[in-house]
Amino acid sequence: MQEFIKLLKKDKKLVIGLMSGTSVDGIDAAIVEVTGHNLKTKVDLIAFETFPFPTGVPERILALCQPDTGRVDDICEMNFYIGHLFAEAAKHILQKSGMSANDIALIGSHGQTIHHLPKDTNTGHNVSRYPSTLQIGEPAVIAHETGIPTIADFRVADMAAGGQGAPLVSYPDYLLFHDSTKTVGLLNIGGIANLTVLPANGTFDTVCAADTGPGNMCIDAVVTEITEGTEHYDKDGRRAAQGTPRQPLIDEWLKHPFFHQSPPKTTGREMFGHIYAMECLAACREHELSDNDCIATLTELTVQTIADYITQFVTEQNLIDTLYVSGGGVHNQTIMRRLSELLSDTAVEPLDNSGISADAKEAIAFAILANETLHGNAGNLPSATGASVRKVLGKFVCP
Repeated sequence: MQEFIKLLKKDKKLVIGLMSGTSVDGIDAAIVEVTGHNLKTKVDLIAFETFPFPTGVPERILALCQPDTGRVDDICEMNFYIGHLFAEAAKHILQKSGMSANDIALIGSHGQTIHHLPKDTNTGHNVSRYPSTLQIGEPAVIAHETGIPTIADFRVADMAAGGQGAPLVSYPDYLLFHDSTKTVGLLNIGGIANLTVLPANGTFDTVCAADTGPGNMCIDAVVTEITEGTEHYDKDGRRAAQGTPRQPLIDEWLKHPFFHQSPPKTTGREMFGHIYAMECLAACREHELSDNDCIATLTELTVQTIADYITQFVTEQNLIDTLYVSGGGVHNQTIMRRLSELLSDTAVEPLDNSGISADAKEAIAFAILANETLHGNAGNLPSATGASVRKVLGKFVCP
């Protein structure tokens, strides 16, 4: 642990944040200069890149996510292999930035979630009695192959305390974006969409956050299916823009109990993955919708679930003044346009407008969380996750 103890004396550190989300499209790697900690935290993004997974790896990861195909031997092997790929991503961004491992104080790795079971989740196979979550990407491999002290596996401490284990980005959101005069929303649209609301002049206890439902996950699955794998997402939202959403179908889908569940709440592929997306596509086919109409309808589902969450659960006194959008969804112009139309009293802007990269935000967040863990600071917010207490997050691994 001497490696970590030495770092406590440094007020300014270079930290690598590593992240792969539910879209399973690659590993986000960010080199972040982190100054201070807790409420004095300041960040400067030095470098960022997304490293696509090698051919066939996304399919192997997605197979692990399903109880019918997630073999224990495959999970065991992939835990170490994904750790190797995360280490390679860290080394590649160092090389491209002209830096070495000696320049980096710390790595914070989220890993790759393959299963997430908040309390009482009904997966269709069983109802989870114990809240649990599983991220792979072995941090011992990352630390060994990079030679850099690594902190990883952040979600489990929050879940041990009765929380949802997510969204953990709410704490970094507060550190970077809380404002004394306006209420700020941070919407990340990845495979799943999640929203943090920071009330004007609020404290940690006033932060509200939750997953709102599917983000790009269902759209991507349907695009992949209808194009027979030649396309994997709706680039810039062009297909959705050329289609017409079918509102009666959306109204049926909006009856899903998750959309009416009060926060804190989280979800993932267990609820809105490939099976759900194919059920939605089948319903579109039954109504004889064109391909682009199908995509437009699923895109509108994402937008309406976000807007409905805000209507249901964000109180009038915390009406969001500015909503910053990040994640892959920020590049979908149909999503951005429809959010602006439905949230007409809120300024909907890409996160880039705040000075923080929309694409790098979550990798930056895990660099911050690693720094907070190093300093012994709790990294969860019970108002966001539902945990009984604040917890120091993550596990330390020496090189």
